[in-house]
Amino acid sequence: MSRVKRGVTAHSRHLKVIKAAKGSRGRQKNTFRAAIQRVEKSGQYAYRDRKAKKRTFRGLWIQRINAAARELGMTYGVLINRLNTAGFDINRKMLADLAVREPDSFKSIVEKVKNS
Repeated sequence: MSRVKRGVTAHSRHLKVIKAAKGSRGRQKNTFRAAIQRVEKSGQYAYRDRKAKKRTFRGLWIQRINAAARELGMTYGVLINRLNTAGFDINRKMLADLAVREPDSFKSIVEKVKNS
């Protein structure tokens, strides 16, 4: 059986990890051992922050809805409550988008809810 030299395989594996660690500071972008640790930790951050991103955006939507509703004389909590009781089936993302991009249609929604 012939001998297998692993230099090429190991080198390409090292390069893959070091390439993934690009942008890190100091040894973490240069040395393989430190780069492995950095890539693993960055993967953990990425996983965690994919979840946190959803929470952050929900907060942003709520702030936008609240600001637009207050301009029309209603608070966020009252608006959401009246939307639910009136049977409007619109989520916060779409409501915030309407408040920013289509203020007239947002205003018409608020007026319908105020009257009911």
